[in-house]
Amino acid sequence: MTDLIQCMASTAEDELPGPDLLCRDALAGLSRTPKTLPSKHFYDAHGSDLFEEICLLDEYYVTRTEEAQLRKIATTLSRAIPPGAALVEFGSGASVKTRRILDASPQLSAYLPIDISEAALAHAAARIRASYPALEVAPIRADFTADITLPERFGARPLVGFFPGSTIGNFTPDEAETFLANVRRLLGAGACLMLGADSTNDPAVLGPAYDDRSGVTAAFNLNLLTRLNRECGADFDLGRFEHRAVWNAGESRIEMHLVSLARQEVRIADTRVPFAPHETIHTENSYKYQPDFLSALASRAGWAVRQVWQESDPAPLSPGHAGTFCTYLLEGR
Repeated sequence: MTDLIQCMASTAEDELPGPDLLCRDALAGLSRTPKTLPSKHFYDAHGSDLFEEICLLDEYYVTRTEEAQLRKIATTLSRAIPPGAALVEFGSGASVKTRRILDASPQLSAYLPIDISEAALAHAAARIRASYPALEVAPIRADFTADITLPERFGARPLVGFFPGSTIGNFTPDEAETFLANVRRLLGAGACLMLGADSTNDPAVLGPAYDDRSGVTAAFNLNLLTRLNRECGADFDLGRFEHRAVWNAGESRIEMHLVSLARQEVRIADTRVPFAPHETIHTENSYKYQPDFLSALASRAGWAVRQVWQESDPAPLSPGHAGTFCTYLLEGR
């Protein structure tokens, strides 16, 4: 794709997400105790497709709750967007939720989706261009957790950030504060950030959402091992690992793990990695941030909280057990 921007200000070109970085991260994470793999590597083309499938599951309350909320507040959010502004989305994926903002905000002049997956960026950008022909679309392939520099031609425009979908929950509190501080520096004083965060802490809701009965989330998690086999010359036997989701109440987070079902040894490139029975690879955290906690964290990162909206799942699977989602409108101080 000729107009795809590869942009990472403080990172060398060869450290853009790809096989080399994946293999280095895997070897580093699997040499630790406990073993880990970075969740950013979920999103190859197949992983991105699986995540979009997860978002449609009955058990996965997050997407439908946030979409119900955005339908209600998109017009209000639009009032915070100045004429001629560029919308910068971090971790844009399929850019589905973005349409709520674009539809409500004809004053936007440009859309800058940032994502780790080149395939997801290309497909999403093509669809957005077709639907909004007057909007300049400039996709940026990058790890949005790194320091990013936007193309110079957008330097004079007002900037508005969009970070929906509760991806902030994949960060520890310290990481989340660092990320929000970096976004504040990127967008500037007076810029607004629209931030989504899951605040659900009911295990009866969280368990099915991260371990659905049809096994899509399990396939999403195991796809990490498929990537390692394909891109790093590993020899993981997927039948000897299983997906596990655990609610860690003390840390207020769901943890995703891949569990070794037997004593085994796996090869990655020229390295042998031993696994004990029941040993896990910790692949993802999903923190469930409460409004007071996240508001204080955002304030420390240089943001003023202008408004917070909280929404309950409009279609809960169990009476008395509903997920909750918050959208924050922040302004850079």
